[in-house]
Amino acid sequence: MRRTAVRAAAGGEPQEALPATAVPASLPGAGSADAPGSGSASAFAAPGAATAPAPAPAPYRLQTEFPFELPRGYVDDAGTVHRDGVMRLATARDELVPLRDIRVQENPAYLSVVLLGRVITRLGSLPLVHDGVVENMFASDLAFLQDFYRQVNAEGHTRASVQCPHCSEPFEVELGGSRLGES
Repeated sequence: MRRTAVRAAAGGEPQEALPATAVPASLPGAGSADAPGSGSASAFAAPGAATAPAPAPAPYRLQTEFPFELPRGYVDDAGTVHRDGVMRLATARDELVPLRDIRVQENPAYLSVVLLGRVITRLGSLPLVHDGVVENMFASDLAFLQDFYRQVNAEGHTRASVQCPHCSEPFEVELGGSRLGES
């Protein structure tokens, strides 16, 4: 896996990836530190000298899916309770498309039901999550999901890494609350 990252970085930045021995010896000052315009002795390596490539910067990974656990759980037609789920980050399209839904136009409160039906990607062992599933959730679970949606889409993640002042062990704390001042 590391080789793939190095190759990708080398393919994207060929000038930085070239070893110092790739400089043609025919260039003026290729092996001389006192040549005009050479800048410094380290500008060109001696022929055959091995130089280690700079490590590739770690790529930034954006978290787009967030696991959750419903307070009560969705009960399907067979009586199975589904509590564990995953919500993905919403796109602009996710927020715009429900506005054309006739149910939302007739009752704006229905917007959150349609929106949550689009961004919840998994709920328990259900094969598909849609607005009909969200519509039949308990009110406490719907309120939880609305708050969770706000946290991951508007406010970012809800955990912070901290260190214990006594033992210096690192751990995470949950900062999310449904109202200002609440934790």
